[in-house]
Amino acid sequence: MKLDRYDLAILRILARDGRITKSRLAEEINLSISPAWERVKRLEESGVIRGYRADIDWVRAFKGSRVVVEVTLARHTAQDMRRFEERVSAASEVVQCHATGGGVDYVMHVMSRDIDHYQRFIDSLLTDELGIEKYFTYIVTKVVKSMPEGLPDWADEAVGESG
Repeated sequence: MKLDRYDLAILRILARDGRITKSRLAEEINLSISPAWERVKRLEESGVIRGYRADIDWVRAFKGSRVVVEVTLARHTAQDMRRFEERVSAASEVVQCHATGGGVDYVMHVMSRDIDHYQRFIDSLLTDELGIEKYFTYIVTKVVKSMPEGLPDWADEAVGESG
């Protein structure tokens, strides 16, 4: 999907305020309501906008622990990776999981009640024989930046003059 400057403006605004009114959004991007909203619908239908949700600080709400885990699998067959990914996708403790290249196979973000809960979760992954060769655990002590509001500066350059 090709994005232009209006689309980028819409994405920036909605990333900052997903509850903005149609009229306020149109005003901010300098379009009338109907064309602005048609663009939003097009972005939704294309999958660029995946949804709208509340940004909840789960640690503050429940005093849980955030843990980042690097996972390396012993084998890299499609079946082994699929089995691991299905198990992790079903685990409520895993709030994000990224397949990566360059040294580790996956980086997971885990939310747990406490460190004991986290360890029991990891033990269950090991017991399930998912082919985990090794894992490294990093306890998050402070969130410096999370889910950026808007797009990176280079997004404008990607659109360039063609948009």
